Amino acid sequence: MALFQGLKIRAALIKHQKGDVDGALKAYDQLFANGVVQASYMLPYSVLLLRQGGKENYEKVKQVLIKAQKARDMNKEKRQQLFTNYAVASWKTGNQDQALSLLEASHREAPCGLIYNTLGFLYVEAGDKDKALAYNLEALEYDGDDPITLDNLAQTYYRLMDDKETAKRYFDKAHAIKPEQIDTLYFLSRYDLDAGNTQAAIDKLETAANGRFSPLNFITRDHLQAEISRLRAYEG
Repeated sequence: MALFQGLKIRAALIKHQKGDVDGALKAYDQLFANGVVQASYMLPYSVLLLRQGGKENYEKVKQVLIKAQKARDMNKEKRQQLFTNYAVASWKTGNQDQALSLLEASHREAPCGLIYNTLGFLYVEAGDKDKALAYNLEALEYDGDDPITLDNLAQTYYRLMDDKETAKRYFDKAHAIKPEQIDTLYFLSRYDLDAGNTQAAIDKLETAANGRFSPLNFITRDHLQAEISRLRAYEG
């Protein structure tokens, strides 16, 4: 039975790795319905559900991860991923205090890039200027070349402190490291518009719209596409 389950999990993970989202979700659904408790598939399953979005999927993430805590293959690194994914699902279903508490506790236990990235962004989303700035500066000390950390700090200055000049430096650095980063491209397009360069803004927005979105993106694909249409009409 264990061998058969292992083969099923491997097949599901291969579908996921190859970009067969529907196939992977179907396989993960079946494994979960059959009561298979293995972190090796439950964590990527939760990631796909988060990327699919919607309240039903976010609630399913919580169900999956609660059971995943008992997985025999759970370890410290996987537990951090579990708490992070659960916190994101909680945030998306309106439980902001719970999400922040989970991530803050995880950070106290073992700071890591994943927690810095997630909690840093959520502090910005929560509008907590002081916590966002202090935490994202701490994250910068932890890893000054992490493009998500750089974007989080840039958004702190741009969105919460109305300091676009300082924000631009961090957006530029993030962009140099990861040119396809969605939120960075969106905010840099705002500077292009301020400079009167509409085509440069459109180019950045088109690149961003073709990216892989997550629940922790500031901007959505629909918003980007609407903005592209608006700017094209303006140019025309």
